[in-house]
Amino acid sequence: MFALHVTKTEPRHDFFWSLTPQGFHKIAYVEWGRMDNPRVLICVHGLTRNSRDFDFLARDLENNYRIVCPDLLGRGESDYLANPPLYNFTQYMSDMITLIARLGAQEIHWLGTSLGGIIGMMLAAQPNSPIKSLILNDVGMIIPNMALRRLETYARNDNAFLSFHEAKTYFQTVLGTFGITEPEHWDHITQFGIRRDDKGDFRLTYDPAIGQNLVNESASSLHLEAYWQAIRCPILVIRGEESDFLLPEIVTKMLYSQPQAHVVTIPNCGHAPSLMTRDQIQIVEEWLKGV
Repeated sequence: MFALHVTKTEPRHDFFWSLTPQGFHKIAYVEWGRMDNPRVLICVHGLTRNSRDFDFLARDLENNYRIVCPDLLGRGESDYLANPPLYNFTQYMSDMITLIARLGAQEIHWLGTSLGGIIGMMLAAQPNSPIKSLILNDVGMIIPNMALRRLETYARNDNAFLSFHEAKTYFQTVLGTFGITEPEHWDHITQFGIRRDDKGDFRLTYDPAIGQNLVNESASSLHLEAYWQAIRCPILVIRGEESDFLLPEIVTKMLYSQPQAHVVTIPNCGHAPSLMTRDQIQIVEEWLKGV
């Protein structure tokens, strides 16, 4: 009997030019599905992650959507900046507006994990926003300061690894709250989370300076209530059951001001659900069918 080998589809790679006060920079992205499909889903990763976090979701949904996954500035294949203060929400929004303009879509479905969700909230809250629906993966209108500090701590890491296995062990430690159990998923996280430097060592695929502006020392938490309350499109909130980033009491407050929002809790994980397993992908898929 012959073994059946299923060929995995691979994304198209592209980039566009965007602008900071100090000049142009390149933003890389990967794209799945038909380029003429008017149903466009933009997926944006978390603080230290990259576009390839959404490969499993994109492969499942590419027959129905044009799926575009950018590397935020300072991550993945996008450019790094010499001036770290420019890693900020205003710049991220500007880059994503340029991406939306490049795609030429009239309406956008937005899926954002953590930082990607914050950017999505900020864009969806704007008057005449092209965002038709918003999926927030483990992020809400208030981000506790302690959770931000935890992310900032490992975002500043500038580790060098001697082997793929050593890097994989590192990711399993710092990203243990993702709830990942499949070895294939950890291999994928590691494969796209490292690159070789000039010395042949493996380095993380993000600029350690990205975490410098994350925490405001004078604030107890990051407050995004004004953005949340201004959103007028359908909203799906996905929450890790053990998350320190999106606490149950915050979800309660969010539903008070946006009672139409739909909330799903993913068991056995914290910040943030990986969206790599079929059951988690199906939550996204089924909800999108209704918007």
